[in-house]
Amino acid sequence: MLKLENVTKYYGDFKAVDNLSFEVNEGEIFGLLGINGAGKTTTFRMIMGLLDKTSGSITLNGKNIDYSVTDNIGFLTEERSLLTKLTVREQAIYFGSLKGMKNDKILERLDYLLNKFGINEYKDKKIKELSKGNQQKIQFITAILNEPKLLILDEPFSGLDPFNIELFKEEILNLSKKGSMIIFSSHRMDHVELFCKKLVILVNGKTVLEGNIKDIKESYQKKNIVLKGDIDLEKLKSIKGVEKLVEKSDEYEITISSKDVVGDVFKFISKCKNITKFVVEEPSLNEIFISKVGESYEK
Repeated sequence: MLKLENVTKYYGDFKAVDNLSFEVNEGEIFGLLGINGAGKTTTFRMIMGLLDKTSGSITLNGKNIDYSVTDNIGFLTEERSLLTKLTVREQAIYFGSLKGMKNDKILERLDYLLNKFGINEYKDKKIKELSKGNQQKIQFITAILNEPKLLILDEPFSGLDPFNIELFKEEILNLSKKGSMIIFSSHRMDHVELFCKKLVILVNGKTVLEGNIKDIKESYQKKNIVLKGDIDLEKLKSIKGVEKLVEKSDEYEITISSKDVVGDVFKFISKCKNITKFVVEEPSLNEIFISKVGESYEK
């Protein structure tokens, strides 16, 4: 288990992380979210032991994180951190050796992953000769060469097309099934919902929302109704509790203030003609994220 308890980090007088606590269990994929400057990168660096915390504790399986455990950690940074003049093989050997791996094991694992991501032919090409998407694959491969017990993924899908996102997703889930603890960070909430069951949202280094995504969605008052049919939009908008109406292709998405409004909308819709769709949906994580971040800045 990775455990952060009341972790705070100051840079001089600036508080970058404010009393942060969370746990990530074996086999769990945990979301750490926030806009730029929220404190995510500082948190990652403290977990890695690259930055000293000001107060609080960070432990991995009950031990402080130092050089005795870093061989079991993988980190994919948001920024490119590849040595572009090296070949893919040389890059892998360099990163693998930093994690205490022997060359034969590094090359065995590299061959497996290059084959998995369909880029065997780039093994002896220099990093700078690869496209941005293939560089991202190599960065991911070097982060998971050692099959880490703790894996931090910061914007892992940057520069990838949908097909390669699926390949990354498959390997991330595979590591999770093998027991890896994974912290996943992305500005794409739909990507977060692919993996994470639990999350923390940070604003200015402070937790503004935490818990199970399912519970968060159920407790969030605003709901969405998706409709399709012949509807008097002005009358629909006039219903108390209807906050927003958006036309999407041949259907409408309505945001309502709470589930109590569903009955009023349904009563109105039942009098309309040619209604072929009426679906009540939980709000998206993206809506909740924007709402919570906005509330925090308004305070």
